[in-house]
Amino acid sequence: MDSKGVTEQPTSFERPETGVDPAEPRGALVRTSTPSTTHSTPPQTTGGDTRGGTALPAQARAGETPSTPGTTTPSGPSKEPPDIVGNGPEHSQPSVAEPDAHRPRPVPEAIPPQPGAEQPAGSGERRTGQGVQSGRPTPMRRDGDRLRFVGAATRRIARGIDLDEIVMGLCRATVPTFSDAILVYLRDPLPVGDERPTGPVVLRLRRTDRIPEERDTEGGGFLPAQAQPEPSELSELSALTSELCEVRPGGALAEVLRGVRPVFADAPAARAALPELLGDDGELIIPDGQRAILAPLRGRRRVIGAAVFLRRPDRIAFEPDDLLVAAQLATHSALGIDKAVLYGREAYIADELQRTMLPETLPRPTGVRLASRYLPAAETARVGGDWYDAIPLPGSRVALVVGDVMGHSMTSAAIMGQLRTTAQTLAGLDLPPQEVLHHLDEQAQRLGTDRMATCLYAVYDPVSHRITIANAGHPPPVLLHLGGRAEVLRVPAGAPIGVGGVDFEAVELDAPAGATLLLYTDGLVESRLRDVWTGIEQLREKLAATAQLTGPDHPPPLEALCDEVLDMLGPGDRDDDIALLAARFDGIAPSDVAYWFLEPEDAAPGRARRLARRALSRWGMEELTDSVELLVSEVVTNAVRYASRPVTLRLLRTDVLRCEVGDDVPQLPRLRQARATDEGGRGLYLVNRLARRWGATRLSTGKVVWFELNRG
Repeated sequence: MDSKGVTEQPTSFERPETGVDPAEPRGALVRTSTPSTTHSTPPQTTGGDTRGGTALPAQARAGETPSTPGTTTPSGPSKEPPDIVGNGPEHSQPSVAEPDAHRPRPVPEAIPPQPGAEQPAGSGERRTGQGVQSGRPTPMRRDGDRLRFVGAATRRIARGIDLDEIVMGLCRATVPTFSDAILVYLRDPLPVGDERPTGPVVLRLRRTDRIPEERDTEGGGFLPAQAQPEPSELSELSALTSELCEVRPGGALAEVLRGVRPVFADAPAARAALPELLGDDGELIIPDGQRAILAPLRGRRRVIGAAVFLRRPDRIAFEPDDLLVAAQLATHSALGIDKAVLYGREAYIADELQRTMLPETLPRPTGVRLASRYLPAAETARVGGDWYDAIPLPGSRVALVVGDVMGHSMTSAAIMGQLRTTAQTLAGLDLPPQEVLHHLDEQAQRLGTDRMATCLYAVYDPVSHRITIANAGHPPPVLLHLGGRAEVLRVPAGAPIGVGGVDFEAVELDAPAGATLLLYTDGLVESRLRDVWTGIEQLREKLAATAQLTGPDHPPPLEALCDEVLDMLGPGDRDDDIALLAARFDGIAPSDVAYWFLEPEDAAPGRARRLARRALSRWGMEELTDSVELLVSEVVTNAVRYASRPVTLRLLRTDVLRCEVGDDVPQLPRLRQARATDEGGRGLYLVNRLARRWGATRLSTGKVVWFELNRG
């Protein structure tokens, strides 16, 4: 037991019996009224307990001469002090054993079985020496009963991880073994760690538990086996008690909570504190006498609640030694609640970190549809180093990224976040995939010598229907074609990020319309039960089988395809977290693209207006002609003013009309409010007012200014 809970109460569990010589060792623990004239039929005991109401025979202490019929036991004190951890006289063997002396068998470490309610005539109660009426409850038999109960109850409480499990463990461990009902109040909100709560202390009724009205209690622990009484006040605990209680500073409840020690309900302090805790109608559930215990729940730093243990009026009352049991239960429960609150805060931080590190939503770039999944390795390891991303690029392209930092910890997640941010920055510079991986490798080396990760970076161009891929030690992607054929793309593996001094190679492959590219981390294909290449082959077969269900002319739905892929995971395949990114290539048909080069001269804006008007007429979008001519003229004029090389103009017809103007000047235009006397500076203001969206992106060779208009 906890030493703090023991030293706050008297250490002796035993009291001398009435009419027994006080000098006798331990005050004669057992008293029997049957004449002790023969030892031929010793009582049947198991581990020092009693069965069927037969009284427990007294055992001699180690080093003493056992008392026999007609022999006087020495009255001097024992040389060994009494043991309070379950190895006392009940388990000691006499130093000189008689031939027919009964040796009790060891008691298993568990909640002991409850003696029967029936007592034979003439048998005596262990503590008082007074006879117990037939059919009435009997008190706890031995100190070891309480110790074993506390041990079993605290182990059950300690098994809980979250708050509800710990509170439920306290209730299930005490009802009906220790009490008939229990009420558990906790602070609202519960303080976390070293936080100093502000405002008044408020207790909220967290949980109640009681013996069901229809229940057979035969074989119970502390309580005797007897028929349950009719429904009483204990059946409506929640209805008769207030849910919230504000602890008044200096009040009776505050004093009891400050004292930490459990108290009986009939004590003066508890008599005033319980109405404040339970409410006006709470007194109806408090039985008379010592049948209720108010136990404060103190955590590591402060009182965090209170527990009320109740017994029905027709049950045995609590004994003073039961306060020690309540103190132990309250202490272990409070420490477990503290642990659960801290764990809950850490889990919340981990979830928030993981949520912010991964994309909250995926973009909707032109010509490609995206779907993603993320699964942690386990419920207790919510944070990992896997990530995925989709980054829109100039020219309607999109960068697809998936990576895996080694390890499962907050550190791995933090490194993953830094690498993901670096990848987004490098993608904004429109660097080739192999250059992006090279700079990621340098960043990982700056973070530390052991910061390693794998990464796959791909850029899809919907206009050319091509994809460029570079790999850094990552599993290869799988491409599912429209006809149902799935192939593992042959991409140079490369070295992981963080090794340093390694060149990365990019390959350019066809990305036909209707095909689906699947990027994933090794947690999907590798586990203790299979190697990575076996998993990749199973993934390829799974994709091909799924595509056969929808036929050769229709690709499977993207979201359903992701779910089918995750269904291939078996019970032992969750050793690592999993990131999955699927991209369905729709592309942009050549007939929906118009592309021109304009010389940087004064006539370029006029020519741009004429070319745009012809393209809109060919597409049947004449209603947008005026707006497009005005905006194209403004953007091209600004580009020609500073460009030294030909300016590009491209129109894309998808669900919207997109216009892109590129030049070789890296400076990005900025929207500003022109003054009344300014002759220029209003072009971007018009673009901002008339366009659905607009933006400017820096390229390695200059920049691109684009805008979109809704189709009529």
